[in-house]
Amino acid sequence: MKNLSIARRYAKALLLIGKEDGQADTYRKELDGVSRLVAGDPDLGRAINNPLYNAADRGKVLEAVIQKLDLSKVIRSFLLLLFDKGRFGFLESVNDFYQKLADDLKGIARASLVSATELGDDTVDKIRAALSKRTGKDIILDVQQDPELIGGIVTKIGDLVLDGSIKTQLVNMRESLKRGESV
Repeated sequence: MKNLSIARRYAKALLLIGKEDGQADTYRKELDGVSRLVAGDPDLGRAINNPLYNAADRGKVLEAVIQKLDLSKVIRSFLLLLFDKGRFGFLESVNDFYQKLADDLKGIARASLVSATELGDDTVDKIRAALSKRTGKDIILDVQQDPELIGGIVTKIGDLVLDGSIKTQLVNMRESLKRGESV
């Protein structure tokens, strides 16, 4: 839990800088790119984070990566600060928080939609519009298919889950019958 609060603090600090200089979107892309690079190459992550290696050598690896990626001055300084403070291992969590905070800043919410069958574009657009109306934000919708739902849809926006799947209704019905309730 402490690690998440540390990551959140760093993400908020970077977002404040981005708000001040109007570069929040640039920082979003650069931070996400570095985070994906490190997450996608475990050897690189170990080379930068492993305390068994000399700190100066690990710093040189990070500086070489930063140089190669041609990052903005703020992101360069931010990544070096994370490294100097021993927080570079939190990069992925910092990025996740930053992405959410940057979305909030732009009035965007990310949601997932899982359906039993393939949905038409009209249906997806209607669901997106309904979610947008309910949240007051623009919705970026990740649509997936899961035949195990049998029918219906499940939508998630942050902590809110709207489950209209037949599978869940059948599970609820079975639990009610077990408890002796009338359905």
